[in-house]
Amino acid sequence: MTKNEDISKLDTINIGIVGHIDHGKTTLLQRLSGKWADTHSEELKRGITIKLGYADAIVREDGDTLTVDKTSTGKAIKYITFVDAPGHEMLMATMLSGAAIIDAAILVISASEGIKPQTSEHLVALKAKKISNIIIVQNKIDLVSKEMALKSYKEIKEFVKGTIAENSPIIPISATQGVNLNKVLEEICKIKIEKPKKGEKPIFLVARSFDINKPGTAIKDLHGGVLGGALKSGTLKIGDTIEVKPGYSYKKQDQYIYKTVKSEIVSMQKGDYQIKVATPGGSLAIETNLDPSITKADALSGSVVSLEGVLPEIQENIEMKFTLFDEVFGTGSHEPVQNLKLDEMLMLSLDTTITVGRISKISGDVVSLNLKIPVVPLKGESIGIARNMNGHWRLIGFGEIA
Repeated sequence: MTKNEDISKLDTINIGIVGHIDHGKTTLLQRLSGKWADTHSEELKRGITIKLGYADAIVREDGDTLTVDKTSTGKAIKYITFVDAPGHEMLMATMLSGAAIIDAAILVISASEGIKPQTSEHLVALKAKKISNIIIVQNKIDLVSKEMALKSYKEIKEFVKGTIAENSPIIPISATQGVNLNKVLEEICKIKIEKPKKGEKPIFLVARSFDINKPGTAIKDLHGGVLGGALKSGTLKIGDTIEVKPGYSYKKQDQYIYKTVKSEIVSMQKGDYQIKVATPGGSLAIETNLDPSITKADALSGSVVSLEGVLPEIQENIEMKFTLFDEVFGTGSHEPVQNLKLDEMLMLSLDTTITVGRISKISGDVVSLNLKIPVVPLKGESIGIARNMNGHWRLIGFGEIA
């Protein structure tokens, strides 16, 4: 398929690759897409994923097997955007942002290391974000004996019992050796994604924003700011006038002011492919006619985009209905979750926005919060709730706008 061909008729899905650090997530993504998602120099230096990484692939039928090999001439059947989420415990906020834009997840567990604290934390993060399509891969089977692989498999079965992943397939693989990757593709292709309903308002979640111009570019060749993320509902097309909220922020008298920005869609791209109309599924890059200084260095990440006049007003105070987990995940100590307290600070993950809120009122299972960064209050969206425990943000529950 050439870059000029139409990919709009392919089923498209966003798959998050999650799990403990060093269990092979980024290697798996590279084998499934041909791309290393860690492109920031700091990530390459430290060997961990810090920001969300993206990579796209087209699944093809090649004889009796499925492949993402770019040289294959087989029939294209699915377009996948892989989102590589951080496994390190300090980067939970970024992982939650990633969970907001995925339809399904691959949970990577190393056969040689087994279940780790962040494995549990990532599984409950998927629950907090209402992600129920989960494929478990038991990676690094080339590093263990048959007996150890079976023992690890039984441990995984025990680990997921009673969770959202209880009936998820468990596929033994070796990402480095390329073993059983076609089985992973088969499971991905079984996942059914809801088609956009007619008349639905477009909601685009901004996960990254960029200035794509190289220094020294002639003024006539300059591109407007680019928004990267996922369209969750509705459709967008070239020429649409869009609003970005909370939008651009600036400091005035020691206070941050948020200004909604408006623009026109100049072009759109899914992976390497230019498109004219965007529907949900897959990562999407929207070129606007915004001044690139507004979008550079992820300045608009966490924003929500729709057509003019569709989005609700941003709010600095919200009421949230909440559910707390029984125990804190990620510490390995099975510590019970303590009740929320007045004046406590919580980290909230709402769509791709991460904000901190101070509790001003608690009434049963509804809590009122004053937010540091305002949010676009979309009804029904799941909010991840984290508490600062010994300098680490730990996921303790989930909620939604009351």
